[in-house]
Amino acid sequence: MKQKLFSIILFLSLAFMLQASDARKIEFVEYTLDNGLHVIIHQDNSTPIVAVGLMYHVGSKNEDPERTGFAHFFEHLMFEGTANIDRGEYFKLIQSNGGMLNANTSFDRTYYYQVLPSNQLKLGLWMESERLLHAKIDSVGVETQRKVVKEERKQRLDNQPYGSILEETFSNAYKVHPYRWTPIGSAQYIDQATLDEFVDFYKTFYVPQNSTLTIAGDLDIDQTKEWVEDYFASIPKGTKEIPRPTIKEPKMTAEVRDTVYDNIQLPAVIQAYHIPAQGTDDYYALNMLTTLLSSGQSSRMYKAVVDKEQKAVQVGSFPLALEDPGLFLNFGIANAGIDPKDLESSMQEQINKVKNELITENEFQKIRNQIEADFVSSNSTVNGIAESLANYHVYFGDANLINTELERYMKVTREDIQRVAKEYLDDNNRVVLYYLPKSQKQS
Repeated sequence: MKQKLFSIILFLSLAFMLQASDARKIEFVEYTLDNGLHVIIHQDNSTPIVAVGLMYHVGSKNEDPERTGFAHFFEHLMFEGTANIDRGEYFKLIQSNGGMLNANTSFDRTYYYQVLPSNQLKLGLWMESERLLHAKIDSVGVETQRKVVKEERKQRLDNQPYGSILEETFSNAYKVHPYRWTPIGSAQYIDQATLDEFVDFYKTFYVPQNSTLTIAGDLDIDQTKEWVEDYFASIPKGTKEIPRPTIKEPKMTAEVRDTVYDNIQLPAVIQAYHIPAQGTDDYYALNMLTTLLSSGQSSRMYKAVVDKEQKAVQVGSFPLALEDPGLFLNFGIANAGIDPKDLESSMQEQINKVKNELITENEFQKIRNQIEADFVSSNSTVNGIAESLANYHVYFGDANLINTELERYMKVTREDIQRVAKEYLDDNNRVVLYYLPKSQKQS
């Protein structure tokens, strides 16, 4: 009787989920200009705001190994101004018109965005077209941003406890693929780079055919198309070949272990496993596995390692969604007096449990609900929608995944979660790092 009741509840839950999904369908139009710029427009007149985003398909993996940090450097440099926007005026123009703006860089792409009152849409489009057509790449801007980027690295990595975790993890996990360095890059290489090298990077990657323009919010589609035509259609197509790394990281055959001595008080344990690229079937199962292990205080790792055993002050698990095969990370920061070996043992116990035992139906339904909530939340604002549309087009060539990707998660079974845990969370497929206080380092 209980099994039958559960089946009815599950059926009704799925039916409601699908109905809600239909109600939230995000409509958009998309097309490509003759110069190669891809344009995606989503109309939502519920609030008088609009988001303008421009995504360039260039991240740290596109860099020269001896010039790492260029993609992130440009995230800063592109705010220096243009031929028609004076230095220091880019932020002022947006903010004085009631808007906000920012940018972010990953291993795979760089994204610039503005959120404005809808009556300032034309301004936002003009300003993004200015950067694409003739950003100010000169010695003054380059020297200014060299200092800014080096200071950012000091604050975020060099002088931040545990700040080097990603850098250390990726450099140990990758030996040939350009994921072996992280987007922050090397201050040394940024110092060595010449102005001509920065100009060449701009002319190679900041071109229409390597860009996706997304506009979402309170707008009129026909009018927006006219403005896009006015500001972007005449921008010349780039003439340089756009480098795309094709090298594949060899399969790991043995565990890699290392110790990092850092300016910290509490030891930490990091486990990093190689996993398939985002968008693959196994990626979705692995993503759900991280939700099971560490999403919230009711997750398996938190309840066992933090609450019950009190071996850690914090634990976590997350997959790094990358265009090429990425990493599945588990981490724990040890409680005072806890040996990192004991912490690792407790973390490993939870991994082994997933491998050896099928998760319960209740747990399975809970993580499905969490995945759906996260998916809906990420697309609850016009800015979130604009970035999602750009991501889906750039990574998969299918912007409509904004409406259908949730179905891929819902196809994952309990058996899939157990299978990927066995297949990928293998000792010979991982890097294990111990972060220890510098005081423990032998002289």
